[in-house]
Amino acid sequence: MTPVESVCRHCLTRATGYAGGVCGQCGRRALVAHPELGDLALAHLDCDAFYASVEKRDRPELADSPLIVGGGRRGAVMACCYITRMTGVRSAMPMRRALALCPDATVIRPDMAKYREAGRHIRQLMESVTPLVEPVSIDEAYLDLSGTEALHGGPPAQTLARLVQRIEREVGVTASIGLSYAKVLAKIASGADKPRGFVAVGRGDVEDFLAPKPVSIIPGVGSSLEQALLRDGICTVGDLARHGESQLVARYGAMGRRLAQVARGLDDRPVAPGGPPKSVSAETTFDSDVAATDALLAALWPLAERVSARLKEQDRAAGSVRIKLKTRSFRVLSRSQRLDDPTKLAERLYAVAAPLVEQAAGYGPFRLVGIAAAELTDGVHADPPNLLAPERQRTAAVESAMDAVRAKLGPGAITKGRGLG
Repeated sequence: MTPVESVCRHCLTRATGYAGGVCGQCGRRALVAHPELGDLALAHLDCDAFYASVEKRDRPELADSPLIVGGGRRGAVMACCYITRMTGVRSAMPMRRALALCPDATVIRPDMAKYREAGRHIRQLMESVTPLVEPVSIDEAYLDLSGTEALHGGPPAQTLARLVQRIEREVGVTASIGLSYAKVLAKIASGADKPRGFVAVGRGDVEDFLAPKPVSIIPGVGSSLEQALLRDGICTVGDLARHGESQLVARYGAMGRRLAQVARGLDDRPVAPGGPPKSVSAETTFDSDVAATDALLAALWPLAERVSARLKEQDRAAGSVRIKLKTRSFRVLSRSQRLDDPTKLAERLYAVAAPLVEQAAGYGPFRLVGIAAAELTDGVHADPPNLLAPERQRTAAVESAMDAVRAKLGPGAITKGRGLG
C-alpha cells in the first residue's frame, strides 16, 4: 500500500501513514489518511446527538444509559443518544413508539436555552479557526479553511482535529468532521462514521465513496422522493450516476439536475459566512387531541410570544407567518401568509396566524400546533409607522413595556388576558 499524508486525531501529529493505521507517535488507531489530505479545505462539522449529548454532559450518571430528549407520551422524539438508536428509535418518532422500542430510556424535556448557549460556544470556537463559517443549524456548520495553513501551522485536517478536541474539552460534546472539496460531499462525509468521525473525500475517490450509498444520503432527498427513486429502480447513488442529467430532469424536474450533479461529486456552492436563520418557530404537542378552535387559539398565543421574543433577541423581523397543525394520524397541515410590513410583535404574529388556524380547524382534531416567522429581515425594518394602522404604534409601546417588566421580574411576571388559563 502506498503511504499517504496523515494526521492523528489524538496527538495531532502529521506523518506519512495509511488509512486506518496506527499513529507512530501515540500508538492510537486514530489516523486520518488520504492522498489528497493536504489539498482539502472545505469541511462540514456536525455535533453527535447534540441535544442528548448536552444532557449527558450535565448528568454524567446517564453516560452509559439510553436517553431521549422529547415531549410526553404524546409528543415526539427531538433527539436521542446512540445507545437509544441501537434499539431503532429515531428523531421525530412518536414518543409512544419510541418508549415501546426502548422502555428503559430516560426521557428529558428539551431545554432550548441551554442548547443555544452550547451552540453559541461551538460557533465561537469554529470562528476562531476561520472567518468562513456558514451555520446550518444550532450544532452544525460548513467551514472553509483555505489559506489558513500559515496561521495555524498545519493543514486544515490538523486544524479541524484540534478544533473538535477543543469542542469536547470546553463544551463537553463530541463532533464529527467531513472534509472534501465540495459542500455536499463534506456534508455526506460528516455522517459516514459517527460518532467522533473524521472522513475525507477527494476527487480521486468520490465515485468509490458515493456509488454504494443509498440515495437517501443526498441532502434534500426526503421520503417521498426516495420512494419515487426506488420505484424507478434507483437505489444507490451509483444507480443515479448511470442516468444522464437530461433523463433525471425530465423525470424529477429541477431536483433531477441537483441529483445528477451530486451523483458526480459536483457542487460549486461557496461557504457563505454569517448566514442568518431563515425562520423562527415554536410549537407544542397536546396531552390529548384538540378540536375546539378556542383551545387551539389559546395554545397559539404563548407560541406567538415565544417567537416574538426570539425575533427581538436576534433583532430580526418576519416578512411572513406560517402555522403548522398535525392531526392524530400525523398528517401535517401548513398555511402561510405574507405581511404588508415586517414585524417582530407577538400581537401582529398572532393576528395573522389566528385566522389561518381557524380556517384549518375543521380538519382536526390535532395533536400539535405551531407558528413560524419566515422571510426574515433586519429588525430595523420592523413595524414602521402606518397611517392606515395607527394601533401598531400602541401595540409596539405595550409590548415594549411588557418586555421591560419581564426582563426585570421574569418571563411570567406579566401577560395579556388571552394568555391566562
